[in-house]
Amino acid sequence: MTELAASPEVRTIGAAPESAAVWQRALRHAHGHATPAHSPEWFEVIRGAYGHDPLYLCAEDGDGGTAVLPAFIVRRPIVGTVVTSMPFLDWGGPCGGSASLAALLVSRLIEEAGRIGAQSVELRCVEPLAIAHAPMQRKVNMTLTLPGDADVLWHRLDKTVRNQIRKAARSGLTIEIGGTEKLADFYDVFATRMRDLGSPVHARHFLGAVLECFGSRARIVLVRKDSVTVGGLIALRFNDRLTVPWAACLQQYFSLCPNMLLYWETLRSACGEGFRQFDFGRSTRDSGTYRFKRQWGAEEEPLFWYSIPLRRRPGSATGGASRRAELAVKAWQRLPLAVTRRLGPRIRKYLTQ
Repeated sequence: MTELAASPEVRTIGAAPESAAVWQRALRHAHGHATPAHSPEWFEVIRGAYGHDPLYLCAEDGDGGTAVLPAFIVRRPIVGTVVTSMPFLDWGGPCGGSASLAALLVSRLIEEAGRIGAQSVELRCVEPLAIAHAPMQRKVNMTLTLPGDADVLWHRLDKTVRNQIRKAARSGLTIEIGGTEKLADFYDVFATRMRDLGSPVHARHFLGAVLECFGSRARIVLVRKDSVTVGGLIALRFNDRLTVPWAACLQQYFSLCPNMLLYWETLRSACGEGFRQFDFGRSTRDSGTYRFKRQWGAEEEPLFWYSIPLRRRPGSATGGASRRAELAVKAWQRLPLAVTRRLGPRIRKYLTQ
């Protein structure tokens, strides 16, 4: 008689997943599916800074296969609850060495989201899922393969890029690299630039939680003009990849090319430290940020973003959404900086993208 295999076990992780052996095994055997969003630190960062409840799932079968799926329950006022894998990040979705376990976790996540009355489930994946819903694919990740020698990268760059880096250096711009002690200076620039773009800014304590939880795997790089901080970025290490989730420069200094020196010095350091990939983050194809990243030689990595509706709010309508968003951006840009710094984080915690 053939012995029947036991059904795979799916369970919810109620504590920080760095203590869960199955989580670490899944990341080790992910075969390229693991992304920075699967780092266990986000469990404490997002829960602690914004109060969203984690819904972290893991599964393993009798053959030693494992898979994990991180997600958060974002209970939004008025518009309803959404379950997102992962909020505020470019990636998410299932991760592991077993496609069948990954599919099982997606089904369980949708089931759990329905049970709590969520309006929808969002999944941000680096590979397509075998589900009936079509993904949004207009956004891509921009990644540069790094040589071991920064001089090799320098000579790969277009002449125009090199000239802009030299111009920034001749303008007296300088670079500083540090950690939490640089956060206040970075945040002043970041909050200003987000207001100028018409976007609510993340809470300073959210970024502080990122730096604290990631520890030595997080850094802040600042660009200064004399004593004035004119730009900066936050970079995180994940395996052999250095990724930049947040960056900003003050618009009034754009003529000095601070972004060029900021990114060049970060890339140069990454080469020297042995990173093999530099992740510029997501962009919409053919946008200004897309072209900025392409000039460094960055290539597209596809993103498959799913939005799975579970229920429709009474009276909800999609018509005119883009026009309303445009008006909201213009209104936000006109607000005083002090107001946007105070109100922005209260709104941003519910904006999962």
